[in-house]
Amino acid sequence: MRRVTALAVSVLLSCAAGAGAEAPMTSLRPQPNPGYTALPPVTTVTTENTAEPGALRPRPRPAVTALPAVTMVTTENEATPGSLRPRPRPAGLAPEAPVRMAVMVAKAGAGTLRPMPRPDMLSAMPTASAAAMPAATADATPEQRRNGGLFGGLFGGNKKPPRSTAPVAGSVCGDPAIRGEDVARITSKVRGCGIEEPVRVTSIDGIRLNSPATIDCNTATALRTWIDQGLRPAFKGREIVELRIAASYICRPRNNVKGNRISEHGRGKAVDVAGVVFSDGSLITVSDNYAKLRRPHKAACGIFGTTLGPGSDGYHEDHLHFDTASYRSGPYCR
Repeated sequence: MRRVTALAVSVLLSCAAGAGAEAPMTSLRPQPNPGYTALPPVTTVTTENTAEPGALRPRPRPAVTALPAVTMVTTENEATPGSLRPRPRPAGLAPEAPVRMAVMVAKAGAGTLRPMPRPDMLSAMPTASAAAMPAATADATPEQRRNGGLFGGLFGGNKKPPRSTAPVAGSVCGDPAIRGEDVARITSKVRGCGIEEPVRVTSIDGIRLNSPATIDCNTATALRTWIDQGLRPAFKGREIVELRIAASYICRPRNNVKGNRISEHGRGKAVDVAGVVFSDGSLITVSDNYAKLRRPHKAACGIFGTTLGPGSDGYHEDHLHFDTASYRSGPYCR
């Protein structure tokens, strides 16, 4: 029994001595697993992150196939500086035809881009020309175009043509064929008389007036139309050099009858023709040879608002009265 006790004490003392010994400086590595297969190495490409030195960021995604180009031109949005808004596609471009255009750089940018050359398909687009003008407008004189067309400013024209600089020295009403001078506005104490923009006409289309006619431009233009379309065609082969003018502007009642309305002569809208002189010196007057002037008298109807002559009312037996008054029922011709 004593031997067993001594042996136990001896064992305990030996364990106590081992537990108080110093720990080793290194540890033993585990032995490799005989059945382990190493994974393939991972290839990682990193770049330096400038925001955080030393930090790594993944390599950018490889480029993908670009989508088809979209035709769009943008300009700076004035309401919100720096923002862009699309501009409508130029008219006439095929949807599938891309157009290379420059994009304007915001004002805050350091520079601007030069515009790209104009596409060929835009350069070939047709432009409007004078050939597209209506024939009636193209054939009208400058004064007639201002008055609304080929027959503007003739009978029934209440609009006053604008006073314009004469294209040729000595001409009036914007028509080189109407010669004379502009005169000051004519006023009168008699209500209804006067001319806002009178002219003093001395010749029309090469035919002189024996007495200058003070009228407005509507009446001067109508008189020229009558000469070209009514008077000259009635005397083909004979050169007309002069018109005998019996009256133009004068403030008086109609037919000089007291109590009548103001005559169109008092408004500068009327002119009286008493006769025609030819280059050979011969003279045809209304009082002596009305039969020879009947055709041009009839041709004046419609060019003027009113045409009166022998047999009309007893007051026009020795002259032809023309005026540019307007009537709802149409021209008055007697």
